[in-house]
Amino acid sequence: MAYPKRLLFEAIREVAFGSIGANYAAVGAAIASPARLIRIVNNTDSEIYVSIDGVTNHARLPLLSFLLLDLTTNKVRDEGAFIAEGTVFYIKHAGVAPQSGNAWIEVIYGG
Repeated sequence: MAYPKRLLFEAIREVAFGSIGANYAAVGAAIASPARLIRIVNNTDSEIYVSIDGVTNHARLPLLSFLLLDLTTNKVRDEGAFIAEGTVFYIKHAGVAPQSGNAWIEVIYGG
């Protein structure tokens, strides 16, 4: 049986170390479709916080690490958990401004 679902990628949302400040700043545009897989990468030399509301610290990523949210990549149907369409990701440093590197967010959705 052939399944019509395939995984599609949105453009990478990326920010250089000099733009990661003490206050939350949006990383790119809102998600265009419900996301099945998200990878948030901290390739800087400092820890960062990640938020989906621009206020609350939802995740803390150590330097040179990533957070992988694999929600429903193996689902055939549309049921399951997704990161909602329209979600915006925000980041800020966790106390010490980074001096090198960058951070980025990769979003994969079903089509």
